[in-house]
Amino acid sequence: IAGTGIGFIQIQAHSVEAPPPAPEFGGHKKQKSGGVLGMIDMMVNDLKTEMNQAKLEEEDAQEDYEKLMQDSADKRAADSQTISEKEGQLAEADTDLAGAKDDKAANSKTTHETHEYEQDLHKSCDFLLEEYDNRKAGRDEELEALDKAKAVLSGADVSLLQTRVQARKFMA
Repeated sequence: IAGTGIGFIQIQAHSVEAPPPAPEFGGHKKQKSGGVLGMIDMMVNDLKTEMNQAKLEEEDAQEDYEKLMQDSADKRAADSQTISEKEGQLAEADTDLAGAKDDKAANSKTTHETHEYEQDLHKSCDFLLEEYDNRKAGRDEELEALDKAKAVLSGADVSLLQTRVQARKFMA
């Protein structure tokens, strides 16, 4: 730089070397149809192949979907019919249950009335058993009195002879 006292001094000379060679990645193969157009044709063919394959896969998927939808519809129809049958069975079971409850109520009432009748009959039988001895003694006295009455009427002298004394309860 002029007038400043600063200058440049070259210490060593630089040499310019050639750039390193480009790395090779398997090389370039020549196409029969040639370069870029051949590559574009190859890409178009690959794209057509992929599109045909995607179309076939889509058709298969659509068939699978339609089959699944048909199977689902069939299953829903079968389930609806099963539900209808189950509801019919439930209604029938409810009707049977209501009838059974009515029968139970009627049988319960009949059983209760039968039990009350049995208790009344048992009380009557207990009374008759308790009073059997008294009634038998009363009958024996009546027969004895009738025999005495017959004897008096036939002319026998029964001067009011008391043969036995027994206390009686009347419906106690």
